[in-house]
Amino acid sequence: MDLGDRRSVRTWPRPAGWQRALIAAGLAVVLGGVGAAAVAARAANPAPRILVGVRVAGVDVGGMTSRQATVAVVAATDRWLGRAIMVRAAGRAWRVTPAALGRRAAVDQAVSQAVRGPRLAWWARVWHRLTRRPVRLQVGIAYRGGQPGAAAMVRRIASAIHVAPRDAVIQLAAGRVQRRPARPGRALDLPAAAELLAAAERGGSTAVNLPVRSLPPRVTDARLGTTITIDAGANRLALYDGLRVERSYPVATAMPGFYTPRGTWRVLYKQVDPTWVNPAPHGWGAGEPARIPPGPDDPLGTRALALNAPGILIHGSPASWSIGSYASHGCIRMFIHDAEDLFARVPVGTPVLIYGGGPAPRPTTQAAGA
Repeated sequence: MDLGDRRSVRTWPRPAGWQRALIAAGLAVVLGGVGAAAVAARAANPAPRILVGVRVAGVDVGGMTSRQATVAVVAATDRWLGRAIMVRAAGRAWRVTPAALGRRAAVDQAVSQAVRGPRLAWWARVWHRLTRRPVRLQVGIAYRGGQPGAAAMVRRIASAIHVAPRDAVIQLAAGRVQRRPARPGRALDLPAAAELLAAAERGGSTAVNLPVRSLPPRVTDARLGTTITIDAGANRLALYDGLRVERSYPVATAMPGFYTPRGTWRVLYKQVDPTWVNPAPHGWGAGEPARIPPGPDDPLGTRALALNAPGILIHGSPASWSIGSYASHGCIRMFIHDAEDLFARVPVGTPVLIYGGGPAPRPTTQAAGA
């Protein structure tokens, strides 16, 4: 028989039952030995060691016990939580740290995960532990808290830099006219500031600028409108447009024994060609007519501004010789042409500030009216 072209095939006989049992027993002995070695190692060192190759927050903790790993990771997270963050707003600066704001690292949780290690079969875990072949496992750190502290910090900064807006105003202060221009205020943008500070904590920033917004005044210089001031000591009336003097007029105020009331008043109503009504027919007006209609003899001239000070008017007067002196019964007299000019410029509601020296008032003074 020619066997030259036949391929040689070698076959292994199938193990008999007793042979399969022998192989299984051998494997059991091997694995049992490995297990015994692991048990022996654990008995010699009861504190379990973290598998080589495990890192927590970038710290190599392979081969460490749980306690050793905790110390190492705490040192690393303390550096992170203790870093200085410069917080700036409105030209001021505050130094804070995440730890001071109440932020904490969940170290115990991360170390427990490192001790558990990666998901491995028991025999693979034993193999890595005996051979010290590294595994690949990166465990992150969870940072918690800090929100209440950051919110409190933002509120403290907001209070420190807050400036209330100031309205433009002309007012009497200590018997003098005070002109104060408007000024914008400022305030911290609380929602944006809280978000930026939280982001600085999380992202590792060392500086953060908090946003500040401008607070506009309700009354600007341009919106202040008209104001009348009367210096009863100098017998001078000034008309302001905003904070600027637009016109100045000579006036007559109360004669000795009468009083032009000091204080802050307003124009109550306006009259064209007013009728004079005797305000004191049984007093200083005794012997005078009860009424004088509009005309050249009318003591009120052609224009009058009634104030909310009872009986007090700013009015023109035919007694032009009296202007610039103390000559009225309490009213503010003006040249007729000046009264007409002022009348056209002043709306109802205009503030009137009366101040300054002058003759002393009578103990009881009736409404003047002229």
